[in-house]
Amino acid sequence: MNKSVKLKNKLSRFWKLLGPGLVTGASDDDPSGIATYSQAGAAYGLSTLWTSLIAFPLMAAIQQMCARIGLVTSHGLTGALKNNYPRPILYVMLLFSFPAIVMNIGADIAGMGAVGNLLFPAIDATYFSVLFTILLLGLIIYLPYHKIASTLKYLCIVMLVYFIVPFLYKQDVAQILKATFIPTLKFDKEFMGILVGILGTTISPYLFFWQASVEVEEMNNKKKHLIVNKKIINEINEDVDFGMTFSGFVMYFIILTTGTVLFKGGIHQIDTVEQAAMALKPLAGNLAYLLFAIGIIGTGLIAIPVLSGSLSYIITETFGWEQGLNKKFHEAKAFYSVIGLSLILGLSLNYVGISPIKALIYTAILYGLTAPVLIAIILHISNNKKIMGQFTNSWKSNVLGGMALLIMSVAAFTLIYLQLSSG
Repeated sequence: MNKSVKLKNKLSRFWKLLGPGLVTGASDDDPSGIATYSQAGAAYGLSTLWTSLIAFPLMAAIQQMCARIGLVTSHGLTGALKNNYPRPILYVMLLFSFPAIVMNIGADIAGMGAVGNLLFPAIDATYFSVLFTILLLGLIIYLPYHKIASTLKYLCIVMLVYFIVPFLYKQDVAQILKATFIPTLKFDKEFMGILVGILGTTISPYLFFWQASVEVEEMNNKKKHLIVNKKIINEINEDVDFGMTFSGFVMYFIILTTGTVLFKGGIHQIDTVEQAAMALKPLAGNLAYLLFAIGIIGTGLIAIPVLSGSLSYIITETFGWEQGLNKKFHEAKAFYSVIGLSLILGLSLNYVGISPIKALIYTAILYGLTAPVLIAIILHISNNKKIMGQFTNSWKSNVLGGMALLIMSVAAFTLIYLQLSSG
């Protein structure tokens, strides 16, 4: 009995410790990300499984830096940019971030609506998209921060369905292990495009802004001055590591599912998340299809508040407006207005002729161009003793951050090349 109580207490403490890092990691696997991973699995089988091992440490290193910047400076990443760098850099980031995030929101809303229609065919996808938009807007505006944080954290449990789906289908363990630990590279435009898409989806600039700002939000929510020390930094790192590990596993299992079921079933082209869900139905059964579809809606409910929240933090901190999810609407009207505008603009993409897939392509390009610049700035801030004091980067963080910078820079040039060569 004592052992079970101790275990329960340990799990309870661990769950309480988890917060922004877990939500950030879960939001990284949004419906648009699921579409990218599904296409990777459908087109190339298990050939891209190894990318989850590469992406995890790079994601974790950058997100840890962002979390530390928020804790130490009591400002979001935008505030750190505003206080320490020329204004043109900040405005360029804003110029690129706004359309990229709005298009990402639009693609996610469209994906959720389409999957809602698959589950309930009598109701048009458009109605589901509108319903989800109104639901999200209402929850974000009317729920206090700690309720939003708790809701998002519990919604992460929905993503466990992706750990179940692959085991509903017969797997070749030896083949999976080989694909996981031995990288496969094909030097053609399509395969490189998939790799760039995976990188752009996993190491997304909006997550940098969200992580730093939400750590400040967490401090404010505790309603007392927080003295940053190594213990707190270690707890934050554990939270981020768990969140990024969670994200990496979801990515891995989606590629595994589509790489075994769809690829082997002769389905090699997946353009949307609803296509991935529908393709699973005849090949892997109703349960796999249902779980996959429910997971898509769950991830959208996690990701869209993070996307819209990160955009609002960027804009309000840029112009010095009142901000924060811990504030009521009348206390931060501009902050919530930006969130509402981003959701409405995202929803409107369904009606102006921009398809979700085109939106994803444009988003990936904008993310690919801004990520290397932002990673370089994050590395510079994290190593600046005048800003970070004793909490500058370790050599390990710098090595991983440098690798992320190099890989994302190559990805950015590859994106440009792919677009020019195909245009």
